[in-house]
Amino acid sequence: MLSILIPVFNYNAFSLIEKLHNQALELNIAFEIICLDDASNLFINENHPINQLENCSFTVLDKNIGRSCIRNLLAEKALYENLLFLDADTLPVHENFLSKYISLIDKSEKIVYGGILYERIKPSKNQLLRWIYGTKREALNVSEREKNPYLSFLTLNFLIKKSVFSKVTFNENIPNLRHEDTLFSYELKQKEIEIIHIENPVFHLGIEDSKTFLRKSEEAVLGLKNLVDSNLISQDYVKLSHYFQIIKKNHLTTLTAFGYKVFKPLFAKQLLSKNPSLFVFDIYRLGYYCTLK
Repeated sequence: MLSILIPVFNYNAFSLIEKLHNQALELNIAFEIICLDDASNLFINENHPINQLENCSFTVLDKNIGRSCIRNLLAEKALYENLLFLDADTLPVHENFLSKYISLIDKSEKIVYGGILYERIKPSKNQLLRWIYGTKREALNVSEREKNPYLSFLTLNFLIKKSVFSKVTFNENIPNLRHEDTLFSYELKQKEIEIIHIENPVFHLGIEDSKTFLRKSEEAVLGLKNLVDSNLISQDYVKLSHYFQIIKKNHLTTLTAFGYKVFKPLFAKQLLSKNPSLFVFDIYRLGYYCTLK
């Protein structure tokens, strides 16, 4: 019936698994929960009790294989046709989380995305940038997501059939620099596989501090540039690469890169403050894009 697939890396996933396990038992369905740990250094002992839960497994890989490879490996290990992917640092918002997904299982080839939420209470100052970005850019309701159904899709909470996953897997040849979900959604769009958006969110709990998020955002820009330069996605698919092309066509790349380097300390100071601006964050990433060769 349902294989619940969870990649784990340096996170205590037991609470998530326990919650899912209890919901699945109440529904009296055939299920399994497979957790693959991508060679973590932390929380191994905390996650091992997952193996004591019925139909649940927790396995630590010998070496780190990255976000794309581990999702493909999870799908390969799954017994059932219906695959529910969840990130380890999430937690279902509602007690009928699994039943909502199960009610939408049929023979059609589609993906169902439930959405994401962030807790309403503001975190500490050093986590505000990630929280504000998530709240404003990721935690969208169904009507907002449906305006751009493919780019609004995130890979931390979605249902897919094995038959669909065999047509669009995660690309294992790209660098492990994020945007694997962007490429995945682009390929779904190219193959005209429908994404159904529903209100069935999970809380995203693993919020990085602002310095870490800023560094990872730079990695993501590099990853996006790699996808565009490799012709894996259209340069107009993501706003950031689209705006870069406009700058490039107007021969402003060098000037923009220079401005970024000059003002980078001020940008960083603002983004690490108690009132980070997403407009400044966008300018920061666009300027960084222009510095890349």
